[in-house]
Amino acid sequence: MTAFVRTPAGTWLRRYHASSDDPTCRLLLLPHAGGSASYFFGFAQLLAGDIDVLTVQYPGRMERHAEPLVGDIEELARQLTTALVEHELTDLPLAFFGHSMGSLVGYETASLLAGKAHPARHLFASSCRAPSTLHGTAAVRTTDDTIIADLKSLGGTDAALLDDPGMRELLLPILRSDSRAVELYRERPRTPLRLPVTAIHGTDDHWVDLPAAQAWAEVTTGSFELHRMPGGHFYFSDPGHQAHIADLVRSRLLDVRPTT
Repeated sequence: MTAFVRTPAGTWLRRYHASSDDPTCRLLLLPHAGGSASYFFGFAQLLAGDIDVLTVQYPGRMERHAEPLVGDIEELARQLTTALVEHELTDLPLAFFGHSMGSLVGYETASLLAGKAHPARHLFASSCRAPSTLHGTAAVRTTDDTIIADLKSLGGTDAALLDDPGMRELLLPILRSDSRAVELYRERPRTPLRLPVTAIHGTDDHWVDLPAAQAWAEVTTGSFELHRMPGGHFYFSDPGHQAHIADLVRSRLLDVRPTT
């Protein structure tokens, strides 16, 4: 079992690795559809130190399995924002790194915090179409077999688990809920963010093409950069790619030159 240290917002956030006594900023890692906080265990270890790295655990999975699933991106962001503010976790500058669905949750949370006078430092959007390219259509993955086939086509790390009947029973409700949340998501009019945004996507990702990744520039009046990585939708599961992305994140948050 992976160890973690509970934070003041205990049900929502996991701190897998200790930070320094005086961290510069706080980074929240937000998992993909069907994912859990533990997906980022190794990545968090690469970043911990001058950055206080917290990983988000959505309701309805792992130790939160008894809680109702939240099948709405904006509601997930509202609940997370409440936890951050109520537990005074905005005392440090906040940054967000989301993978796939987690990018949308991070974007919505950053928007809500900006409205509460807690502007974020940076948004990293990995393997996710920009909000303007998602049109809130009705969910089309209506059968379990379709959901599983779609996950396998994306190269999801959990796909093999779904061949086991017991794991299917545990994971499919989460995948249905998260898939519907993404498929029904539609960006509402709002004030653009005023922070740097970095989009990252795999060159072989058939869900996030280059124009959909570049469109993240539209969500902010701040700076924007796009990084392309070898691989598909789950390029991030490769440890070597994680090391590269950790270097990139650290350089943007701590204003240091990335290693080569």
